[in-house]
Amino acid sequence: MSPGEGEGIVSFEEFSKLDIRVGRVLKAEPVPGSRKLIKTIVDVGGEERQILVGVAKWYKPEELIGKLVIVLVNLKPKIMAGLASQGMILAAGCGEDEKPVFLTVEEPVKVGSKVC
Repeated sequence: MSPGEGEGIVSFEEFSKLDIRVGRVLKAEPVPGSRKLIKTIVDVGGEERQILVGVAKWYKPEELIGKLVIVLVNLKPKIMAGLASQGMILAAGCGEDEKPVFLTVEEPVKVGSKVC
C-alpha cells in the first residue's frame, strides 16, 4: 500500500482543522475519587482550559505545574469523573503500563503558539 492509501490516512485539509498549540500548565491537582486522573488548568494563549490527564500513576500534580506542553485545543469536551476535559495534552508512550512522556518544545516559545 502506498502513502495516502488505506484506512487512517487523513488529508492535509483534515489535519489543518486541528488546533494544536503550546500551553503552560498553571495548576494541577488530583481528581477526587480517581486513581488515574489529574485535573490541570492550562494556559493555551490568553485562554485557560481545564484538561484531565490520566497520568497519576506516573506523575504527581506538582510535577506538571509550569511545564510547556502541546495541546489539542479544539477536541470536543469529554466528561470524566464528573468533570469536563476541554482539550488533550499530547504525550508519547501511551500503552497501558508505559509511562507517558509529554510532548513539548525544544526551545521556549510563546504560550499559545500554533504547532504547524
